Amino acid sequence: MGKEIRNEAVDELFDAVLQLRDREECYKFFEDVCTVNELQSLSQRFEVAKMLTEGKTYLDIAEKTGASTATISRVNRSLLYGSDGYNMVFSRMRKEEA
Repeated sequence: MGKEIRNEAVDELFDAVLQLRDREECYKFFEDVCTVNELQSLSQRFEVAKMLTEGKTYLDIAEKTGASTATISRVNRSLLYGSDGYNMVFSRMRKEEA
């Protein structure tokens, strides 16, 4: 794929994220680290991935999330050919709900 993301700076960022204890701490940290638009983009892609795994159509997803078909397609490629990160998280979230 694209650029290699593994480096010391990214390791440190991930180590910082792993220190967060609850949703409120996540809000505080990500409001400082990200712009509102960056955070909205991340959450939109996450919602798109969730809807794709639920079998929703591109049209349904675009209408509900406002995501472009290019974004939906990019997320779909990540689901199909990526590192399986979305599915790992969705699986853990389903276990917590049960």
